[in-house]
Amino acid sequence: MSIKFYKLKDPYGCFSNFSRYPFTLDGDDWKTTEHYFQAQKYIGTPRYNEIRDAETPRIAADLGRDRSLPLRPDWEDIKDAVMKKCVLQKIMEYPSIKEILLNTGDKEIIEDSLIDYYWGCGKDGTGKNMLGKILMEIRDEIRKKG
Repeated sequence: MSIKFYKLKDPYGCFSNFSRYPFTLDGDDWKTTEHYFQAQKYIGTPRYNEIRDAETPRIAADLGRDRSLPLRPDWEDIKDAVMKKCVLQKIMEYPSIKEILLNTGDKEIIEDSLIDYYWGCGKDGTGKNMLGKILMEIRDEIRKKG
């Protein structure tokens, strides 16, 4: 059996990047991991601050997905590492999320997004599920550290 998450109100909604767990990373305070992730596409530009200060994760996501401004040139090479960095920070700042993650045992964790075939599983289940894979990597690393 696998663990699926997507909606914030679901049992594993805390794994969502839209879940409201503020944290501090790289000298800034972030409202959600979605805010952090999307802002990293625009380091050194006014869009970075606009995303960081966005009222909701949906607004942060929309600003980050807007392609009218150029992304940093290395984005495709670093986006997985950026996601892992912010998700790990959120988990380490919130023992309750860490406990939920560890209590998933060895089950596969799946972001059950019907539209995202990279971070989620996609409508037909053929997506890469990179967010789920990152959560499982973090779970394994936490266990190894004891």
